[in-house]
Amino acid sequence: MLQYYLRNMQVPVQRPDYLLVETVPPVAEGGTYDVVETMQFLYVNVVKAKDLPGTEISGSLDPYVEVEVGSDKGIVTKNVKKNQNPVWESVIAFSKERLQSNLIEVTVRDKYTDLEGNFVGRVSFDVTKVPLRCQPESPIAPQWYKLEDEDSQRIKTGEIMLAVWMGTQADEAFTEAWHSDAQSFSRWSQVDTRQPAAYVKVDVESESGKTEPSKERTNSPVWNSEMMFVVSDLSDGCIFIAVEDKVGPGKEEVIGRLVIPVREVPRRGENNKLPDARWFNLQNRSVTEGEGKTKKEKVKFCSRICLSICIDAGYHVADEPVEFSSDFQPSAEHLRRSSIGFLELGILSAQNLLPVKMNNDGISTRTDAYCVAKYGNKWVKTRTILDTPTPHWNEKYTWEVYDPCTVITIGVFDNCQISGCKENVKDQGIGRVRIRLSTLVMGKIYAYRYPLLVVGPRGFRKQGELHLAIRFTCTAWRNMVTQYCRPLLPKMHFLEPITARQLDRMQYQAVKIVAEVLDGEEPPLCKEIVQYMLEYWSDRYMSDNWILPMSLRKIKANFHRISSLLSGISAISQCFHDICHWKNPLTTILVHVLFFMQVRYPLSIMPNIFLCFAVIGLRNYRFRPRHPLHLDAQLSLAEAVDEDELDEEVDTFPTSQRGDGARMRYDRLRSVAGLIFQTTVEDVAMQGEKALSIVSWRDPRATVIFIIFAFFCSLVFYVAPMLVVQLTGLYLLRHPLFRSKVPSPAVNFFSRLPTKSEMLL
Repeated sequence: MLQYYLRNMQVPVQRPDYLLVETVPPVAEGGTYDVVETMQFLYVNVVKAKDLPGTEISGSLDPYVEVEVGSDKGIVTKNVKKNQNPVWESVIAFSKERLQSNLIEVTVRDKYTDLEGNFVGRVSFDVTKVPLRCQPESPIAPQWYKLEDEDSQRIKTGEIMLAVWMGTQADEAFTEAWHSDAQSFSRWSQVDTRQPAAYVKVDVESESGKTEPSKERTNSPVWNSEMMFVVSDLSDGCIFIAVEDKVGPGKEEVIGRLVIPVREVPRRGENNKLPDARWFNLQNRSVTEGEGKTKKEKVKFCSRICLSICIDAGYHVADEPVEFSSDFQPSAEHLRRSSIGFLELGILSAQNLLPVKMNNDGISTRTDAYCVAKYGNKWVKTRTILDTPTPHWNEKYTWEVYDPCTVITIGVFDNCQISGCKENVKDQGIGRVRIRLSTLVMGKIYAYRYPLLVVGPRGFRKQGELHLAIRFTCTAWRNMVTQYCRPLLPKMHFLEPITARQLDRMQYQAVKIVAEVLDGEEPPLCKEIVQYMLEYWSDRYMSDNWILPMSLRKIKANFHRISSLLSGISAISQCFHDICHWKNPLTTILVHVLFFMQVRYPLSIMPNIFLCFAVIGLRNYRFRPRHPLHLDAQLSLAEAVDEDELDEEVDTFPTSQRGDGARMRYDRLRSVAGLIFQTTVEDVAMQGEKALSIVSWRDPRATVIFIIFAFFCSLVFYVAPMLVVQLTGLYLLRHPLFRSKVPSPAVNFFSRLPTKSEMLL
């Protein structure tokens, strides 16, 4: 039994991170520290002081020294009681790689004075001007320095003897020095030992974002987070960065702040790499001495933050859904391609517009209609025609075209801002028309009345007709043809891809910026108009994610779209079935002849396939669309759903339904999801598992049968490959007299293979 267990026991594999890793540290040759890496330290030797000014009450003081370099503070724990000429003889060491500032401040304080008034004097040094001591040079001799007040003015009395130098761990003062990064704090030097759970908050214009709190509470947090913002004005504005500490539920404290003007941020080209990360100083504001209006704010260095920041104009900032976008150009002007033509749009008139405004009795009475058209970054608005269901505008607009695979959007609205209307009433959308330029014949004028079809809580209805005339003229044929071979989005979307969540957030910011800009122009376009044209709703963007409410009607419509696509494959399969069963003997005989010709001349197979596609395309020329594509009520299943499904489609998020209504919708969603997703996905998984189980030995007998069959087939194909192909074709095209209604052995073999369904709970 022991031998059985030893034979079948699995030997654990050593994890790679548990293995010994060899390193080659950059050490200096020779000397005492030749086996360790040389480290640089900033040494401050505080020797003594003399003639320190005493307090007004006692005339004396209990002095101690605080040495500060950025956020690193070293307080000399030894304090001399009631002595104006104290002696400390203490050395403080700061690691050079952790220095966060070039300013050294040595401050003398009084221990028994309140914290705000214990300042006695200080001396400042520049790190870049500190002498470097190399062994075996003699020690740096200390010198006397005059103390200064908080305004950098010399005080009347008080001097301190110091020595400041840059050295290594080979310095004799290393072992005796108090190290700023050590953990042996006294009760005077330990100001705050709670490690922060820091996170970074960034504000750009009206948008803000923040990182997750650091995984570990530490004074040197690491985030490695990436944030993207849409900036509308590169010449003005600032980026506000704050490092905050989450001290409790709903309570944060600011550690430090940073303000970067947008114009100082480096630009990134289309093929340039991201700029190297830089260290930025974080500052904090503190109130100094004074009362009331005389209080002064002092900007104080507190820490540093490492950022890689740039302005990238190589991406396309989409303000509308990609499926009917009107522009795919990058943001940078110099990266945009030349135009391929121009688009002319004539907004002629509208007919049979339903009245939108209601009187006091709730009856629709009138419509004051106007149109808005958007293509690319250009928005146009017609004049408002008052109180008529058949307005005539007859206004023409022109756009430059850079990509033929784009869409122009025209919307009809009712003006609720004119005199006589109620205050704070929003303009209402009557209908919307979208036209894809790639479906238009170049140079041809398309003049049609487009029905304004709307799906709402009250059902599907037609709210009128919009009469448009449109023409697309190409001026650069070569650029237009090559445009079809270029990627839809700019190159940066493929060189440095961004996530779907970032794209959604960028679209959310772009819509807000466009709405703010258009609201300030003349004539203004309010936010509701922009949202209607771009098909964006503020209640569908929550927690940095798009929320797409479920539409049972669209689920059914998409299911029918997939069914219609698969119907082509089904038709080919049915045609092949008819040929194999000799439904039309002449066609079957012709297929036999073609089959033997392809077997005899295999090199003609691919040319014949492409020739077949070309002939099919020429054949379908007779059935080409004669007018621009528009909303299809039958394809949308707009008239095949009940009112409750339509109400669910336009419902807000979260839902406004309560009780039985919400429960009924939830049960319906479960049934649809179980039918469409669970059953379909299960069938696909079962067929795939059967195919994989052929050689996986889950059924040993089936695997042995397949291996023997595979060896036999390989031998036959080596000996007579074309004969096997001919026999296979004759078998598939055999006459119904030689067929049976029982499935073939291959189908029976595949249906008996095992799956993992029995392993599911």
